[in-house]
Amino acid sequence: MIVERAIAPFVVYAEDPILRALEKITANKARIVFCVSERGHFVGSLTDGDFRRWLAAHPEADLATSCAQVANRAARTAPADSTPAQIRERFTAAIDHLPLLDDRGHLSAVAINRSDVVHVGRHAVGADSRTLLIAEIGINHNGSVERAIELVDAAVGAGADCVKFQLRDLAALYRSGSGADSGGEDLGPQYTMDLLNRFNLSAGELFEVFDHCARLDVDVMCTAWDIPSVDALVGYGVPSLKMASADLTNHELIRYAASTGAALVLSTGMAAEAEIVETVGVLKESGASYALLHCQSTYPAPFKDVNLRYLSRLAELGECPVGYSGHERGFHVPLAAVALGAKIIEKHFTLDKAQEGNDHKVSLLPEEFAEMARRVRELEEALGSDGPRTVSTGELMNRVNLAKSLVAARPVAAGATITAQDVATKSPGRGLQPNALPRLLGRTASRDLAPGDFFYASDLAETAPRGRKYRFRRPWGLPVRYHDIGDLTVDVIPDFLEFHFSYKDLEIDPASVFTEPLPTGYACHAPDLFAGDFLLNLAAEDDAHWERSIAELQRVIDLTRRLGQWFHSPRDPVVISSLGGFTTDRHVPLDELDDMYARVAAGLDRVDVTGVALAAQTLPPFPWYFGGQLYCNLFVRAQDTAAFAQKYHRRLCLDISHTQLASTFAGVPLRESVALLAPYVEHLHLVDAVGVDGEGVQVGEGDVDWPALAAQLDAVAPGVSFIPEIWQGHVNHGEGFWVALERLEAWL
Repeated sequence: MIVERAIAPFVVYAEDPILRALEKITANKARIVFCVSERGHFVGSLTDGDFRRWLAAHPEADLATSCAQVANRAARTAPADSTPAQIRERFTAAIDHLPLLDDRGHLSAVAINRSDVVHVGRHAVGADSRTLLIAEIGINHNGSVERAIELVDAAVGAGADCVKFQLRDLAALYRSGSGADSGGEDLGPQYTMDLLNRFNLSAGELFEVFDHCARLDVDVMCTAWDIPSVDALVGYGVPSLKMASADLTNHELIRYAASTGAALVLSTGMAAEAEIVETVGVLKESGASYALLHCQSTYPAPFKDVNLRYLSRLAELGECPVGYSGHERGFHVPLAAVALGAKIIEKHFTLDKAQEGNDHKVSLLPEEFAEMARRVRELEEALGSDGPRTVSTGELMNRVNLAKSLVAARPVAAGATITAQDVATKSPGRGLQPNALPRLLGRTASRDLAPGDFFYASDLAETAPRGRKYRFRRPWGLPVRYHDIGDLTVDVIPDFLEFHFSYKDLEIDPASVFTEPLPTGYACHAPDLFAGDFLLNLAAEDDAHWERSIAELQRVIDLTRRLGQWFHSPRDPVVISSLGGFTTDRHVPLDELDDMYARVAAGLDRVDVTGVALAAQTLPPFPWYFGGQLYCNLFVRAQDTAAFAQKYHRRLCLDISHTQLASTFAGVPLRESVALLAPYVEHLHLVDAVGVDGEGVQVGEGDVDWPALAAQLDAVAPGVSFIPEIWQGHVNHGEGFWVALERLEAWL
């Protein structure tokens, strides 16, 4: 159980509309809010269940109705001075949030029947959260406010989620009254007291630093070494307090800190297990919200003494989130701690390891902390979940390239029963996987198959989708290669064909493919990959790579012009190209993008686009190439993509899958990205997406809200042409395209 005294996320006022209550219920993820009067008197509770029951009884209800009219005025409460045991008695299977009222009926806190999440500033720390990275500045400011501010700036730049300091009231802390008289102390305490007398910052001086942190929008935590320091920090508004390892057995200080309602993070260095268990009991009795940090309190800590496996034991003992406070050299041990379940990492931070004081020697420099932060985030991604295994987009691509399929071993006529002699297992993996053989044998062939033809999932079904005439409010086309035009246009002739060239296709003479003009328009999609593992990249810093990228794009445009004699195109054909901006190890800083875009623009100025409409394709943050994943920096964020199009007077191909992935990665709604890009859109690729790198997904099977998108496109990009760009949509006579078009027809 925790007693949450920061109650704003749980409070609505009596006269607030119930829509406000629903917004808060969604935001706090607790499924409940508490209604109070203007003076803070408790009125009642409002759960999502209360709302549904009220709505059922009032079907004509107005969401502007006040919360007071809907609130459950018979909600269970408890006095604010109740003991933890008394509060626990009031929890039930249905009640896990209990309002605590003072003797005047004011809502003063909320007791929550859980201890697996703790709020450190604005960060919820729990099983499903990102690791909280704390830069422990401590007293590494060496008594200088200016140096403290400099350390904060560097920590924020290095990726710290929170910066931590230490506050001591030396008069309250030391038996000598100030710590200055240390003559009778042992050598160790004498050294420490001397440092503190010279390097300690007062509460007022620290608050100057905290004000700077607020301007930078970074959370602050502070170790309170004594009761006056607790009062000062809570009075300033520090939401989370650190209890040092040295104070783990200081139950008086812990109880006092807990009574303020601040979340507590306690280090467990220098403590025996029995002492940890005893302190956990104190925390539970106090109703504190807390986390425990495994710690080895030696400077530097020998690796043999770190004992990271104790993290799991600590989580069992504490029944709370756990983390790691490290004093060893380097940052590789914290990475292992994250892999073992640490949700908080605290490392000392300095600008100069050679400065006076023990902490500097075990601190990370800004570049080291930044590297740790990057590796922690990569590790969190790599840890994933313990749910059922799924096949990633990259694996699906490699399965097509490397795996095997069931193919016809000899001619099979439609209507024949498929036998073992009719089936062979061959690469590549475009068709049914070999494990589908038992389900295939004995079925009736629905089509004629030549030797080597793939069997597909539709061969296990009664019917397969086929093309037909479609009705759309905008021109539509099909993605094709030279060799499958005939197959994909048997049942329907689209408004245009979009040629998705491989670099080998560029060597084919169109006159060897076409015998007469086709009654449709056309567009062309430039390859990304060219001979010699060459990726087209007009942002390349290497001049040779840049020059070749320009030449390869020009070759595609020249071929596009030559294709014109074989088509009846009412307008200049669109040439779609991914223009580059890839890196192999990480995304570049945002302040480097302008120069990269300028490099692209300079390359495009060298390209002759006479007779074509060149459209730069919007790109995903993590594109798949060579069977693996790269990082894309350009044409990803809608804001800078639109700025490029405006500044350099360029047009775009809005790939909805790529832009959905980019929007998810940036944490913005797709509609906002589309609104920014729409004025510059020449062409559309319509396809779904999942997460931040699941591209090419069938329409309606990913994250895109298609009815909302279609309505928006009608408003901001009417008449713009599109293709369904489903990954592997061309297999089995275009089965994936026909499914997509069937679904899109309902909206477009």
